[in-house]
Amino acid sequence: MQNLILDKTFKGGNYTATRLARAEYENCIFEGCDFSKGYLDNQIFLECEFIDCNLSNANIVNTTFKEVKFSHCKLMGLAFNTCNAFLMDLSFFDCNLSFAIFTELKLAGQVFTSCKLEEADFGDCDLNKSKFDECNLERTVFGRTNLQKADFSSATNFSIDPDNNSMTGAIFSKDSLEGLLQKHKLKILK
Repeated sequence: MQNLILDKTFKGGNYTATRLARAEYENCIFEGCDFSKGYLDNQIFLECEFIDCNLSNANIVNTTFKEVKFSHCKLMGLAFNTCNAFLMDLSFFDCNLSFAIFTELKLAGQVFTSCKLEEADFGDCDLNKSKFDECNLERTVFGRTNLQKADFSSATNFSIDPDNNSMTGAIFSKDSLEGLLQKHKLKILK
């Protein structure tokens, strides 16, 4: 059984060379911590919050994230598809998730707010009823993805092929419809 760490705040820790102690972290706050290229594998985070942290390219294999909030974090290249998907529940606000991998995850209702998701991969993902609020989706991959009732009304720079994704009821603003037509190489005048 892993150690249980409750209601603790970790500020400014550098876990790039020395790993965070293997434990079950519940209701903990990580603020200004650097985990980049570090090891967070096989950890359990329940009802935790990461604020202004750098987790870019960290190893998160078999890590559990349940009711975890990320705010103002750098999460570039994270392979969320290697996490423990059981009960996965995440929220992202003003995060850089460029190159993150979400393939084959069930993320129905997932909300991304003011995030940079350049070249992120949502292939074979369930994003039913998800919301990309004020997100930059430049070169983000959607392939065989369930986007039914997903909200892209304030998202920018996306390119989604309606023939290669389930999109019934998805929401788009009329100003961003060109992102659905790019494969046709049409010239759209404004």
